[in-house]
Amino acid sequence: MSRDVLDRAPDDRVQILDPTGEVVAPDLLPDLEEATLHAMYRDMKFCRRFDERMISLQRQGRLGTYASLAGQEGSQIGSTYALSEADMLSFQYREHGAVVSRDLPWEYLLYWMGHEDGNAALADVNVFPLNISIAGHIPHAVGWSWAAKLRGDERVGVVHFGDGSTSEGDFHEGLNFAGVFDTPTVFFCNNNQWAISVPRERQTASATIAQKADAYGFTGVQVDGMDPLATYVVTKAARERALGSLEDAPADGTNADSDASDRLRPTLIEAVQYRFGAHTTADDPSVYRDDEEVKQWRERDPIDRFELFLRNRGLIDNGHIEAVEAEVEETLEDLLDRTAAYEPDPREMFEYTYEEPTERLEDQRAHLESLRSTHGDDALLEDE
Repeated sequence: MSRDVLDRAPDDRVQILDPTGEVVAPDLLPDLEEATLHAMYRDMKFCRRFDERMISLQRQGRLGTYASLAGQEGSQIGSTYALSEADMLSFQYREHGAVVSRDLPWEYLLYWMGHEDGNAALADVNVFPLNISIAGHIPHAVGWSWAAKLRGDERVGVVHFGDGSTSEGDFHEGLNFAGVFDTPTVFFCNNNQWAISVPRERQTASATIAQKADAYGFTGVQVDGMDPLATYVVTKAARERALGSLEDAPADGTNADSDASDRLRPTLIEAVQYRFGAHTTADDPSVYRDDEEVKQWRERDPIDRFELFLRNRGLIDNGHIEAVEAEVEETLEDLLDRTAAYEPDPREMFEYTYEEPTERLEDQRAHLESLRSTHGDDALLEDE
């Protein structure tokens, strides 16, 4: 994939498919195998249904506070499919699709049910644990990328975050370090127009988020985040630029003395999109945005757009769609059955609070054990 797609003005938004599924930039259309296109479609459909089920489970009291991804399937699936399985993903908390693209370990659901085993399982698919503190993971992703560069690994670090993160100091510190040391990092900003109730225009006076990369000495590009093929192409090009030529990279991890056009370079991608639902299940978006705005953005639905593209090319039909939907339901039921059978150990809540348990923590642990020995776990649950 040519890196030329990155060499355009930050406000020159990359788009391949329009909302009707028509190809508007044939020169950018990636040459993907039919099986890959089918897999992308399946994963996008899975994401939407996963989202619906997770919200339903939260309303039933079977899941904790959950962050919906609906509307952002195109950016999450498109960008992740552009990567190598060895590349490291670091995400905020809404990019469930990135994990779906890595075959979604069933333990992932456990995290949203309050069990840290769900986070631990992500390491097996080269995904950092999800991050709740806004932008706090960005410097860590840059540090990992720098280490990969120093080792000479052909791996890229991709860090997802929202538009609200660009107002945090961690964002600027991470990008500044990446620019100075030319780390192989792809910064992927999911600009979904709202940071909880704060609109995009209240985050920054910059015309785009992509142009912020200029201050740190590398490329920023804006892409239609509801177009999975556009996000694929841009992320693929950013990955190639991030890897550059490892043989030419100085041992100290900088490229300060190199004028090579193919040197390692980070990229800031701003994926313009919209979240259809609430910020989380603890939020009421009707308080700060109107239905007409949501309706207008729903006309750009990434799944509808991609489905129309595939239909127009004769790659799917009603039978294929029905088969995908049936497989998605079956897979989800299996995931939920496995999580329902999980039996957590209540003592684990004391294991990772401090490196050395405090006296108060030990007293709490002893109190729990006393209650369990007297009443049993079932009785404790009934008391709740």
